[in-house]
Amino acid sequence: MWQLAGGTMAEWFEDYADEEDELQIDEYDITATPNDFNVSTLFNFIESGAVRIPGFQRNFVWDQVRASKLIESLILGIPVPQLFLYEQARNRFLVIDGQQRLMSIYYFIKRKFPRKDKRVEIRAIFDKEGRIPDEVLHNDEYFDDFKLKLSEKLPNQTNKFHGLNYSTLGEYKTQFDLRPIRNIIVKQNSPVDDDSSMYEVFNRLNTGGINLRPQEIRTSMYHSKFYDMLYRVNTDERWRKILNSPEPDLHMKDIEILLRGLAMLISGDEYAPSMVRFLNQFSRMTEGHDDKQNDYLYKLFTSFLDASDELPRDAFINPKNNRFNIALFEAVFTATCDAAFKKRRVTKGEIDPDEISALERDKQFVAASLEGTTRTTNVATRLKRARSLISTL
Repeated sequence: MWQLAGGTMAEWFEDYADEEDELQIDEYDITATPNDFNVSTLFNFIESGAVRIPGFQRNFVWDQVRASKLIESLILGIPVPQLFLYEQARNRFLVIDGQQRLMSIYYFIKRKFPRKDKRVEIRAIFDKEGRIPDEVLHNDEYFDDFKLKLSEKLPNQTNKFHGLNYSTLGEYKTQFDLRPIRNIIVKQNSPVDDDSSMYEVFNRLNTGGINLRPQEIRTSMYHSKFYDMLYRVNTDERWRKILNSPEPDLHMKDIEILLRGLAMLISGDEYAPSMVRFLNQFSRMTEGHDDKQNDYLYKLFTSFLDASDELPRDAFINPKNNRFNIALFEAVFTATCDAAFKKRRVTKGEIDPDEISALERDKQFVAASLEGTTRTTNVATRLKRARSLISTL
């Protein structure tokens, strides 16, 4: 029977990395440059995939009346709030703030407005394809026609834009297309090989009041076929059994645990604080994995799940607080799979639960898990003790 210790799923995980200090933002050279892209350019950016909506941001929520007011403001030249975009690379941007405005423009030019009950599904299609395929856009199950819904200016006086769509704007169409919108391009100039400052950029500038978790942002920054492989593992019943949680975590903490285990196995000897930075760099590196490498890592991890099949449900649960012990899990995973990974094979045999218990009680392992847990020496000590006490398979 599935069981949680109580509270939210985030509270179910004992995450030693939560003890880390916040990122030192003064370590980075960050610039914020104002630009004035016109409506037509912004539409083309979205259509081409140059501007993307991060996966952690909410779905499009505006109704047709609110979206119509924005379009009217742009036609008339009334100032609208500025946009914030994060420049990942040349001509590649993530929206920090302004999704609702950008998508209203996109849908108006497409002359289609998303049905409320289909918006989650439309967002999933958009994330996967980078655009909305024509067969979906012109499917009445997903979209209504987008005609401006505007109230009367005075009693019995019809708003002249009410009922118009993009193609029937007439003389106002060019005026709308060329209307500039102020946007702020945020860019990290240095260090060039580390995007960790993006966490602070999103958390400080996103006006939606969303308390973002590192893995939510990381998933958007480094989405790749490697991450698709992690999602497959994350739904495996054997993995859910180890976590003792039936459903994936909304904040992707379970994905982060998978990521951390593989990162320690592959690059643990090169670990240096902070954990956020280490996992960012590892995620960036995995963007270069080919299908063969991702397929091998999937088979390796699922072989570990096979080896864990006879373990008790509380094998990775800290008995003192009844929470899932991430430090213990990643140490056991690394030690178990070490030899198999070096020989590019899968694990063989079963994990001994007594060895896990011995590691959990080991004085050196415990000491390295209490304070300064993300220091290089403590991470190295935990992995070393695990390799000493856990049989490799």
